[in-house]
Amino acid sequence: MIPADRLQQIRERFEYLEARMAEGGGDIAALGREYAELKPVVDQIAEWNRLQADLSEAEEMLADPEMKALAEEELPALRARLPEAEKALQLALLPRDAADARPAILEIRPGTGGEEAALFAGDLARMYQRYSEARGWRWEVIEEQDTELGGLKELVVRIEGENVFARLKFESGVHRVQRVPETESGGRIHTSAATVAVLPEAEAVDIDIAPGDLRIDTMRSSGAGGQHVNTTDSAVRITHLPTGLVVTSSEKSQHRNREIAMNVLRARLYDMERQKADDARASDRRAQVGSGDRSERIRTYNFPQGRMTDHRIGLTLYRLEAILSGDLDEIVDALTANAQAAQLAEMGA
Repeated sequence: MIPADRLQQIRERFEYLEARMAEGGGDIAALGREYAELKPVVDQIAEWNRLQADLSEAEEMLADPEMKALAEEELPALRARLPEAEKALQLALLPRDAADARPAILEIRPGTGGEEAALFAGDLARMYQRYSEARGWRWEVIEEQDTELGGLKELVVRIEGENVFARLKFESGVHRVQRVPETESGGRIHTSAATVAVLPEAEAVDIDIAPGDLRIDTMRSSGAGGQHVNTTDSAVRITHLPTGLVVTSSEKSQHRNREIAMNVLRARLYDMERQKADDARASDRRAQVGSGDRSERIRTYNFPQGRMTDHRIGLTLYRLEAILSGDLDEIVDALTANAQAAQLAEMGA
């Protein structure tokens, strides 16, 4: 059972926010964000209360000879809906990841497999770009290095939109492909891999970076595939000395490059802090979906069988072409549901 006093506190907080927003006082943006977060919870509480009231009323009707038949007709449906409503309310009450609504930094790099791994990294990049376009998100390339055959050496992208990190955070890990490489003439199936990292964008208040901890270098900015070089030293490379993290940005504006590189650096440092917090919170965190372990093999894309398998939840789908075209919602929804089930289990719900 869900404690009634907790539900009452949520309703009272929601009513307080509603009143403050109507008055126009305080930080309207902050009030609006909290209001938007609480509204679906309050709506679910109202549905839960309504079903309980309907059930109590129907049970009372059993004592009335004239209403008994109607009550007996309504009770089975009400009793069946109540557990569903309770489960939905429990999910609504789960602690939210503070980073879920933030933009994300997506990083893709080839792993084992040489040029074929670089080509597969390019396939993953197109998959995520199409998914972003389908959801109306903004896709901004920060750093991109291509190979001569059209693969990717590295891609760093900022993605902005509604619930970007919430939808992409389970993509971090090693993605494996099994197919006949375009570079292979013998027709043998090869296995190669690419790594994906999804980091929530950090705000300046999240991470305090001392100026003395940075080394900032400027260099000449090269175009795609190194085909041309700008005449000015506009590219920026920032090294975070305490951790050894290195970030580069190669846009035409040196000022913009510095801003972009700092954003990526903050995101990586913020992600490191989140990982430390996760590890401290549960010793088995790395075994759970969403651990963000970059070395974990999370998914296999098997071209001969047209099959995609997510190894964390045992999900196998035989529509590989659609998935690589950006149709990821079924996978994301399944991973989200699994993570929510794990949270409920931890809470003893």
